[in-house]
Amino acid sequence: MSTPSEPEPEGGALDPGLSAVISERRRLINLGYRLLGSLAEAEDVVQETYARWYALSRREQEAIASPGAWLTKVAGRICLDLLGSARARRERYVGAWIPEPLPDRTEWATGRAGAATGDPADRITLDESVNMAFLVVLESMTPAERVAFVLHDVFRYTFAEVAEIVGRTPAACRQLASSARRRIRASRAAETAIEPATPSARQAGIVREFKAAWEAQDIDALIGLLDPDVRTIADSGGLVPAVLRPIEGDEQVARGFVDVAVKAPGLEILERTVNGQPGLAARLDGVTVVVVAFDVVGDRIKHIWAVRNPEKLRSWTTR
Repeated sequence: MSTPSEPEPEGGALDPGLSAVISERRRLINLGYRLLGSLAEAEDVVQETYARWYALSRREQEAIASPGAWLTKVAGRICLDLLGSARARRERYVGAWIPEPLPDRTEWATGRAGAATGDPADRITLDESVNMAFLVVLESMTPAERVAFVLHDVFRYTFAEVAEIVGRTPAACRQLASSARRRIRASRAAETAIEPATPSARQAGIVREFKAAWEAQDIDALIGLLDPDVRTIADSGGLVPAVLRPIEGDEQVARGFVDVAVKAPGLEILERTVNGQPGLAARLDGVTVVVVAFDVVGDRIKHIWAVRNPEKLRSWTTR
């Protein structure tokens, strides 16, 4: 993504003030992705934010004490508006909607048409706040809850600053963030009531075993890795074939993955980092056709999210 072009000063050096504004881009992309669950939409938000900045006169820009705070406020408000309309859009979405998966920096290929490419470290910081299970819980929140929680708990803005973006009092924003935290805690408590959190190395091992069983089309081995109540959700957006309803139960899920392998004999399954956690990407003829994220509880896979919508996989396309 590029911002509106502006003339370079003589000598090619950027004005320090302009450089400071441009340097906010990475933080704004990080904020937008966590709020919207979509890198494409986050890039559009940043594009619009910078467009509004450059629409200001030089005098108006110089009157702004903290350009970074101004940009954040504008981006936050655009995201809040988008979240409000997203619910209506997703009611028309074909099948389930899953947040856009992010590759690890070493696995980054190309962005969507017209977007910037390169190291994802320049775009999204991968941490717990972008893992798929966390983003799915964020999707259950109201727009105001999500914005208040992400701005305060993830990006450490004060409630007074959040209030300016959300358009409510600091006390109301505190309540919104508290409500969001309860949702997060309830989700985590349900997953860890019996089993403690699974170490990353063990998660990677289980995903690796799942990959081997999937490649071998070994239903029994797959069942052995799945929680009896495992749930798989696929996101195709209606653009490619996929089961539109969640698949539940270890045997049903195992058979579903084996069916995919049987119908696509040339499928190449690769171990990949998906939103900062061990996952898989499958390719046909060098093109990524599905990215799979896992939620591992104890020694079993509890949730699987399979993103098949090609519009969400452009960041995964091979060069």
